[in-house]
Amino acid sequence: MVTSRAFAFAAVLAVAAAGAGYAALRAPPPGPLGAAWSETAWPFAIDQWGRGRAFRCKAVDCGSDIDVYLRAKIGFCNCAGDIDDEEVDRVADFDLVGGERAASGVGRPVAVHGMQGRSRRYVLRAHGAKWRSALAIAFHDRCDMVVATVAIAGEDAGRHEAAVLEFLKGDDVRRWTEATLGL
Repeated sequence: MVTSRAFAFAAVLAVAAAGAGYAALRAPPPGPLGAAWSETAWPFAIDQWGRGRAFRCKAVDCGSDIDVYLRAKIGFCNCAGDIDDEEVDRVADFDLVGGERAASGVGRPVAVHGMQGRSRRYVLRAHGAKWRSALAIAFHDRCDMVVATVAIAGEDAGRHEAAVLEFLKGDDVRRWTEATLGL
């Protein structure tokens, strides 16, 4: 025999579950950690570093439109030492994205697929440009470097840095990095 107290408890649980389900359906799109990255065509002319890989995460998934331009730079870095902010500034492909840039603070050490590197945030200054902020992330194995230049429509690059690093640590980028650098 079901008591009125047990019935009331079951009713409360049912209402709570229904409310949670409704809230999940009405929730805003996932933030940067639930980002949906898709590969796009390389949008730039071929230069001394060749064609790279381009990826996009739309604002609906990431909170801002984000484009990641990924290239290998073989034999281009300090083989023995750590990557510093000056080297990140030098190897980033900001000339492809356009506009003036200004670093917004010092960079941070990062590790991607067992390689050490550095990430640095920037503010982009170009009147009417789509991109407002950027990241440059460089990591290396001996003398070979992978550089991710990240253009962000929003003004706070730091808000997206963890999601971009998580993307770079994914299997697709790992396989490409291993094949490209011969690891």
